[in-house]
Amino acid sequence: MSQPEPNVDELVKSIAEETDTPAETVSKMYADTLASYRHDARVFDYVPLFAAKKVRNQLRDNSNRKH
Repeated sequence: MSQPEPNVDELVKSIAEETDTPAETVSKMYADTLASYRHDARVFDYVPLFAAKKVRNQLRDNSNRKH
């Protein structure tokens, strides 16, 4: 049974708020990461969750480096 797709707008808004990053930037990063993961995936159930986690971690790492 496949996992339901997360609501992308809510996901982008959540990551944007958590990382103090413009939603447009988060949306682009998420779309790019999701496309990359889907290109290489054999099982797609958790791809959106992995993409969101990667974007969130990248933005947090970038934020920490600026401080």
